Formats: sequence, C-alpha cells, structure tokens
Amino acid sequence: MGMLYYGVAEDPIHIEDRALAHLKVAIATKLRRQESFTLSWKHPEGSPQGRSTIWLHPSIPLRFVFDEPETPELNPRWIQDLMMNASSSGGIGLVDEVVDAPAPPAALEG
Repeated sequence: MGMLYYGVAEDPIHIEDRALAHLKVAIATKLRRQESFTLSWKHPEGSPQGRSTIWLHPSIPLRFVFDEPETPELNPRWIQDLMMNASSSGGIGLVDEVVDAPAPPAALEG
C-alpha cells in the first residue's frame, strides 16, 4: 500500500502501489503544465465510510511513497483515462484499471 502526502498534512492518503504509480504519472503531467484539478477517492476498508477530495495545485508540496521498490509496468490506457478525468469538471476519480482483453486467436483456415 503506497502513500500520497499532500501539503503539510501528516496523515497520508493510502493508495495501492499500482494505482499510485499510474496516478503519479497523470498528476505529474498535469502539474508540470501548471494545471490544477481535484483528486477524489472512496475511503478504504477499516476507515470511516465516505469519500474525500483534495485540490491539487503546482505550488502545494506532494510526495509519493511506494512499498514496492520497483516501478510496475504502466498501462497507457489507464493513464489516459486518468488524464481525461483530470481535465473534466469532476477531476480525477480513482478508478479501477481497465485491462484490454487479449485478442481471440485467429481462426484456422482449413
């Protein structure tokens, strides 16, 4: 479970490492462009029920901490979905990864 530290808050936002790796790319891209947006997520099990939203702005400190030492292979489609959400009025909602199904094997000609 990775952690996202935002601003001066001492309590991190806990996000699964793979999701956090993808969020990092989307967030860094938007902030590098000097674009502000929101990030929303549902509270994890074991926390009070609900959801939270933060306003991400390039001037506010941000730190990503991962449990795993290696960066996972990134899914470009998931990053694209996160980037599109960030550009919407609703901002980034932490959404599940979309994995393309493998193509069916070609039919054998007989």
